[in-house]
Order: sequence, then C-alpha cells, then structure tokens
Amino acid sequence: MTRILLTAFEAYDRWPDNSSWLSLIDLTSWYDGDLDLVTRRYPVDLTRMSQMLRDELRSGYDFAIHLGQSPGATVIKLESMGLNVRTDGSPLIGGGPQAYRSSLNLAECSSILADAGIPSEVSHHAGTYLCNAAMYLSQHYCSEMGLPTKSLFIHLPLTPGQVARDGSRLASMSTPMCSAAIAMLVEHIAK
Repeated sequence: MTRILLTAFEAYDRWPDNSSWLSLIDLTSWYDGDLDLVTRRYPVDLTRMSQMLRDELRSGYDFAIHLGQSPGATVIKLESMGLNVRTDGSPLIGGGPQAYRSSLNLAECSSILADAGIPSEVSHHAGTYLCNAAMYLSQHYCSEMGLPTKSLFIHLPLTPGQVARDGSRLASMSTPMCSAAIAMLVEHIAK
C-alpha cells in the first residue's frame, strides 16, 4: 500500500485558521481510497517544524506532500522548487544544495486539476518562508537519509470564510474544492 505523508500548517499572524489544515481536516472526513494517508499539522516555527519533519520522514513514506496557504493566490500552486534560503537570506542548510526540484510531473498534475475544473498552476518556487523550508528540507532530509520519498509542496488559496472574517477582498477557494484537488493529486501520483 502506498504511504503518503500529508502535512499542513497551524494558524499564523492575522489568520485564525489555515486553509491548508482546513483542507486536510475536510479530506480526512470523506476520503476512503486505498492509500495510507498520514496527516500532520506543523507549527509556524522553523526549528520545531524542521525537527518534526525530519523525525516524521524517518518513518518511511513513498511521498511527502506538504500544504500551505498563500494569501492572495487565485489558484492552487504546485511548487516546482525549494530553495536553500531563509527569509533573512541565509541558507537553510549550510553547504547544502542551492535548490531541490520536485521530481513529480507537475504539468501533468496541473492538467488533471484543470480537467476537473479546479484552477491551478505550476509555480517556480515556494517563496522564502516556511513553505519553502518545508519543501527544501523534505527533499534534503530524504536525500541525506537515503530515503526514496518524493516530495511536493502545494500552496492553497484562502477559504471564503477566511476572507470574509478578514474583511479583505483577497481571492479564495472553497475547502471542498481544495480537498478534492489534494485527493486527485495523491491518487494520481500514487499510480
């Protein structure tokens, strides 16, 4: 049975919820496929997140799919690259590779979502904050430990409820649509 680690982040800053965690909660309420999905919520703290991720990856997974919210995003973003850089410009891993590219066919993944009526795009990299760190460190730790796990980072738009509570005019996407997209992607990559 294919084993997949699905991670999301806790709330942070002005957002009392995180669309990534809301989507995972929704997914686990209805998903009944044949995959062994293990879900985790990570803190918005680089040191704690990286230690939890490293420990979790040791358990052995075929895939590690990390989710994060992207305020202002109009579509689901499939991140192609994790960079060895922190927000302050220093490296995540001293002497580590400059970047890791996802080995999954992201154009095909985006096409599958588009065919299902879910807007998405392949994005060049996950920024320089914690989402980027999760993508980079996931691949770095697997490489370092000789694990075959393939990694992917997916940025999700805010939910309509988040936008309404915030009183902003940011783009949003429903939680059921996001969780459906995640299910489609895990089923596709597990084939």
